[in-house]
Amino acid sequence: MPAAELTPPEAARWAARTGLPLPADRHAEVAATADHIHSVVSVLRELDFGDTPPAADYRAAEEGDQQRAGTGENNAAV
Repeated sequence: MPAAELTPPEAARWAARTGLPLPADRHAEVAATADHIHSVVSVLRELDFGDTPPAADYRAAEEGDQQRAGTGENNAAV
């Protein structure tokens, strides 16, 4: 069930609760930005990452090195 859009007064209330000063002329812009971020995150939450290994398994390879994380294989040209 999709959440209701954040209204400008709600954005102002949340900002005040966190101690962030938010001028009145920014309430609508902040609410719109928060709604956009929420819509992007909602799409990401729907993705199936079942076969994706955890980020901790990733090993950045140096240029020319084709090492595959977690497999112990090293396909670099010798």
